[in-house]
Amino acid sequence: MHLRPASRADPLPVLAAARRITDDLRDGLSGMPARRAAHRLRRLFGFPGLGLTDLSGALLWSGRPGPDAVVATVLESVLHSEEPGSAPDVLVLPLHVRDELAGALLVVGDVRDAVAAQAADLVVQALERGRLEASAEQAAQAELRALRAEMSPHFVYNALTVIASLVRSDPDRARDLMLDFADYTRYSLARHGEYTVVAEEFRAIETYLALQKAVLGERLRVQVRVAPEILAVAVPYLVLEPLVENAIRHGIEPRSGTGQVQVHGQAEGNDCVIFVEDDGVGMDPKRAADILAGRTGEDDAAGLGLANVDRRLRDVYGAWYGLTVETEVGAGTRVIVRVPRFQPGVLP
Repeated sequence: MHLRPASRADPLPVLAAARRITDDLRDGLSGMPARRAAHRLRRLFGFPGLGLTDLSGALLWSGRPGPDAVVATVLESVLHSEEPGSAPDVLVLPLHVRDELAGALLVVGDVRDAVAAQAADLVVQALERGRLEASAEQAAQAELRALRAEMSPHFVYNALTVIASLVRSDPDRARDLMLDFADYTRYSLARHGEYTVVAEEFRAIETYLALQKAVLGERLRVQVRVAPEILAVAVPYLVLEPLVENAIRHGIEPRSGTGQVQVHGQAEGNDCVIFVEDDGVGMDPKRAADILAGRTGEDDAAGLGLANVDRRLRDVYGAWYGLTVETEVGAGTRVIVRVPRFQPGVLP
């Protein structure tokens, strides 16, 4: 990047300024952050005057103004024809993001075209990054909405059938199970925030396990233990219940006889570690590795559940965290969830 000699001598302020400009343009070419970006961009490149505009034509200006009539005419031309515009002492460069016109950069003064083009490239890169981040966030929100809406019809039918069968023979238990079912559906379907706490996740899985015990009867044994020091740890919403559901549906139900699911949570130094373990049918360790690497198909229900949780954890906490799967065919499955006990920006 060609900048003023003083800037070339010390690249750190240049990089810091470019990073701030990128952050300011995350939401596009309008609003106060974009206005700050215009000021920073002008100072970074040493332009006498600089303007940014989106397709609405609203101009965010910094520094020495250009001739109003000339600027307006050139700007109108570039926004409608998508061709570079210019006039004496005014240079206008269109800003294309993913081959679509997003706005324009205007510069006044004696400015080299190559330097102005570098400034435009910086703006375009910032806008592209903003769109990518917005797309990723929208995808994550859509995935979470789908997860909230996903409730096994088989489980719902069986749970309601069991409750109905107890209405006459054991009305008190039927009432308790109906309240459990209401709590389970409320937690699964309600509009929660992006994060919750370990205590709420454990409460949800205890409710789910109570309903599954009613459905499976003596075939299912459960054990749930959680250390008090991790109850307030913030975690992404709905990261434990899918693991417990996987343990029952794909571990315990396919096996004959009685099976056990254990859920334990404890602190290990600065980490919160939660174990979801079953003594069910297990799986090939290579398949478990493929699941976490995203190499399974969309028809692999068990794989999608594990991969979904692992991806969400790594997106929030980084590559050092997420799921570890220990399994063998016929020897059950142990899923280990590891997250930091404290993470900036992760609040319930």
